Amino acid sequence: MSALAVTDDLFFNRAGLDRARVEGIASEALHGADDGELFLEYSQSESLGWDDGKLKAASFDTTQGFGLRAIAGESAGYAHASVLDEAAIRRAADTVRAVHAGHDGTLAEPPVGTNRALYMPENPLHLVPFEDKVRLLAAIDAYARGKDPRVRQVSCSISGEWQAVQIIRGDGLRVADLRPLVRLNVSVVVQDGERMESGGHGGGGRVTYEQYMQPETWQAFVDEALRQALVNLQSVPAPAGEMTVVLGNGWPGILLHEAIGHGLEGDFNRKKTSAFAGLMGQRIAAPGVTIVDDGTIENRRGSITVDDEGTPGQCTTLIEDGILVGYMQDRMNARLMGMRPTGNGRRQSFAYHPMPRMTNTVMRPGNHAPEEIIASVKKGLYAKNFGGGQVDITSGKFVFSASEAYLIEDGKLGAAVKGATLIGNGPDSLTRVSMIGNDTALDPGVGTCGKDGQGVPVGVGQPTLRLDGLTVGGTAA
Repeated sequence: MSALAVTDDLFFNRAGLDRARVEGIASEALHGADDGELFLEYSQSESLGWDDGKLKAASFDTTQGFGLRAIAGESAGYAHASVLDEAAIRRAADTVRAVHAGHDGTLAEPPVGTNRALYMPENPLHLVPFEDKVRLLAAIDAYARGKDPRVRQVSCSISGEWQAVQIIRGDGLRVADLRPLVRLNVSVVVQDGERMESGGHGGGGRVTYEQYMQPETWQAFVDEALRQALVNLQSVPAPAGEMTVVLGNGWPGILLHEAIGHGLEGDFNRKKTSAFAGLMGQRIAAPGVTIVDDGTIENRRGSITVDDEGTPGQCTTLIEDGILVGYMQDRMNARLMGMRPTGNGRRQSFAYHPMPRMTNTVMRPGNHAPEEIIASVKKGLYAKNFGGGQVDITSGKFVFSASEAYLIEDGKLGAAVKGATLIGNGPDSLTRVSMIGNDTALDPGVGTCGKDGQGVPVGVGQPTLRLDGLTVGGTAA
């Protein structure tokens, strides 16, 4: 069955809504508005958590609801409810109509659809029995404890969700999507004498649980988590000061996501609160730096067949050879800026309005081998993995903590260091890229992006990068 047929069954057959009347309500609510949509959602989610040798938490949730939005100029009216009935939708229509009272707008052209699907439509939650998921977590615990006698604690979790959405526009266009999402996480704590350290690894995507149930997959996750923990067990205090920093490929792209990606979202640039506002067509990065936001990579965590306004997912070039060439846009900000929507209108659920959000934000590869980049550094820091970070969108200033990092001495990796933080400015850091690796990789599928109180799944990726003159905060005396 097509996504439209599945969601018709969910919202109009099972929920008892009359499709013709619902479409009529949406059309009436948006008459005279510049844009808007009725967003219908049904979702199921589950999570199982294992700790201290036992199943500590298990949850299952089913939610459904709608959100109705009308846009007039720069203003938007939004109403939502967790019940799917005609009376609630009519009340929402009365509410949002107020935003365009007296406004004689013409409804914007609808998005142009495609027949492309980027992931399977099946609900992953029901394809694997509950007992098998519990057995998987128990096997992870046993395997990790058997790998090294220094393992003191093993925590792991498996989670999944299935989201079915249908978007109804005032012009009668209907778009639907069925979105699976799963994730497996492993965390290990090791102890040697009085010192304890931890390591973690995880992965996921818009797939079923099947590949994560395979021993070669989950054992690799455990091995990586344990490797990180044992590396940290031998780490020394990180130095501080301005130095050359080499970023590893894959997950370290989270620094680009936070320090640069948010500043290239349309709303911040329309309101001129981004450090990149007004710089379209200008050089903002070193030559060779090309960054895209690609929502079209099959089965990836951040990918979207269609966004939450009905626009198909796209690959949008943001920076090309160091030149700013594009922003990520939802429909409203694109219209107000005289640009086209890029398939980046996303929302956490029906209870939230859509806004420009990243999907999979990736730097394209360069020409240098990663070994060549490290060999080029006389003295510096190699940051292989990152933990948390913060960024100020207006100034571009960021602070990121490295969860795994090493000294570079005379072109070779030295001791692992603990407590290293990278401090800088997003726009400035782009100009400090001096070598770009040929090894672009995507993260394993664990990213969640927060903005304005909403969280959505995202992906990041990059090659190995050399940045000159970055400030490192450390703990060494």
